[in-house]
Amino acid sequence: MTTPFPFTAVVGQDDLRLALLLNAVSPSVGGVLVRGEKGTAKSTAVRALTTLLPEVSVVPGCRFSCDPASPDPGCPDGPHEGAGGGASRPARMVELPVGASEDRLVGALDIERALAEGVKAFEPGLLAAAHRGILYVDEVNLLHDHLVDLLLDAAAMGASYVEREGVSVRHAARFLLVGTMNPEEGELRPQLLDRFGLTVEVSASREPDQRVEVVRRRLAYDDDPAGFAARWADEEAAVRRRIVAARELLPSVRLGDGALRQIAATCAAFEVDGMRADIVMARTATALAAWAGRTEVLAEDVRQAALLALPHRRRRNPFDAPGLDEDKLDETLEESSGDDGPDPDGDGGGPGGGGGQPGPDEGPAGDGAGAQPEGGEGEPAPGGAGEQSSAPAAEPFRTKVLSVPGIGEGAAGRRSRARTEHGRTTGARRPQGTLTKLHLAATVRAAAPHQRARGRSGRGLVVRRDDLRQATREGREGNLVLFVVDASGSMAARQRMGAVKGAVLSLLLDAYQRRDKVGLVTFRGSAADVALPPTSSVDAAAARLESLPTGGRTPLAAGLLKAHDVLRVERLRDPARRALVVVVTDGRATGGPEPVALASRAARLFAAEGVASVVVDCESGPVRLGLAGRLAGELGGTAVTLDELRADSIAGLVKDVQRRAA
Repeated sequence: MTTPFPFTAVVGQDDLRLALLLNAVSPSVGGVLVRGEKGTAKSTAVRALTTLLPEVSVVPGCRFSCDPASPDPGCPDGPHEGAGGGASRPARMVELPVGASEDRLVGALDIERALAEGVKAFEPGLLAAAHRGILYVDEVNLLHDHLVDLLLDAAAMGASYVEREGVSVRHAARFLLVGTMNPEEGELRPQLLDRFGLTVEVSASREPDQRVEVVRRRLAYDDDPAGFAARWADEEAAVRRRIVAARELLPSVRLGDGALRQIAATCAAFEVDGMRADIVMARTATALAAWAGRTEVLAEDVRQAALLALPHRRRRNPFDAPGLDEDKLDETLEESSGDDGPDPDGDGGGPGGGGGQPGPDEGPAGDGAGAQPEGGEGEPAPGGAGEQSSAPAAEPFRTKVLSVPGIGEGAAGRRSRARTEHGRTTGARRPQGTLTKLHLAATVRAAAPHQRARGRSGRGLVVRRDDLRQATREGREGNLVLFVVDASGSMAARQRMGAVKGAVLSLLLDAYQRRDKVGLVTFRGSAADVALPPTSSVDAAAARLESLPTGGRTPLAAGLLKAHDVLRVERLRDPARRALVVVVTDGRATGGPEPVALASRAARLFAAEGVASVVVDCESGPVRLGLAGRLAGELGGTAVTLDELRADSIAGLVKDVQRRAA
């Protein structure tokens, strides 16, 4: 077992250290979400925290870590009335792997005892192991939806309920939830985001001296882990004593009416949903006071609590990064501090004088120059006279569901039908390779006719390898949604690009909600570019789309061929993930030699390979050439207009009815 990296030796990252220490002082704060780029010691700091946590007292032999002072009356290993003084052990940090199964998380029937002894026995999962400790999820934003749902239930109720395979078990599951994530790989669902008490952003220091110190300490640890830990032992012991002292002081900390009013005013000013933010801020401010050795919450505690508890809860647009306007925060605290007055230390870090503070512009990012109505259709290359500045996107809307036909076997998501490791059970089959999901009833049915021939004499069921049956389940998968966007002059000539960007932004939002990977190919002038390789970061795609310029000819064939290359490479990386190609164009082809014929041949490549595709027809005006519909036919896909793309579109509903009737 390797020596853990000392918590006190982690360089910089003051907000992260403070957030973790506040949770050690007061677990009711509710955990920490650590957001940051790769290689910023997020996991190192979290794992090092366990050495600072005080020991917990547990009932000897209880697999669910019941507290001897107040054992869980419904504990599956109970009752524990005569448990005595109990035994002490270090607080646990249980890691939940991103690819864990549902059985591993919540527990399941002990199949071995059920088949061998004929008894129902429950095998606890990670939620039971994490009770009264830390549940740590690295890359929490990549966690499968079915595991997120289970975590939400346990975090909300403080208990885990297991109802499966004839087993009904409930056990306590109160834990500190700590997650780390890289925002470039995708965001978290809002429901799970709200379950983290605090959030912090970490990034690598740009200060050379600090970077040198990070490297020096890491190399010293690698050379002699035990010696390095011993060097920091005294400082760790001092932090541990301070945590214990703060925990003892915590019940004596007074949260006055003035501080409560500041908390309520701050949450109202930032338009957070629900009341959880107020409660978390109150607990965090109290923990901050106890950590500082005070028995009174000051305005500076409220301000620091807001910076940790509100960034991920404030109301924001779908693709806005979490954050807090500190000027607005200081102004709110100053205004609310004068209502009931007697908060100690008055302005506690607020601004000294107001002055004419400019209000933040909450409208869309200014594009500076108005979009030119003339398209530069004859300009052959980007950067020429026909190029136009980026047009702002129209307001996003709820789109109709676009899915890949058939049944896939890709990563879990919410778009297309797929055979998955979770979801509803649809049948059973013989396992192909390793058995992962036992279909108990089918296994028993397969083994039952052979019991006499196998000489069964006791309660246990005699089961052979040939009797085992794998459960087949159907759920939803996430797809690769590859956007192929026409950014030529014909798209901007009629001022359509704002509406087109709004439509693609709406589809990106839908892809985020359905846990898809996305990619972006654009074509204009004389070539096509991969604006964004396939990624789980929908935010990155939205940012690239927002800054997309327009102008030049329409090299449709180049766009389709570039998309075909992207899919070919992605199949090698992730062969199980099916693709949905969304071509956003008016169907014109004007770039290169024989542009129409070349585009037609490129489209037939997708049809020959069975790639699912949708053409979003951007043609407008009283006279329509129907070129996008013709392109959809050659792709082997379907065509929808911008209006039909809306989920509440009457035209789209009528078209769906007609398609089903045909």
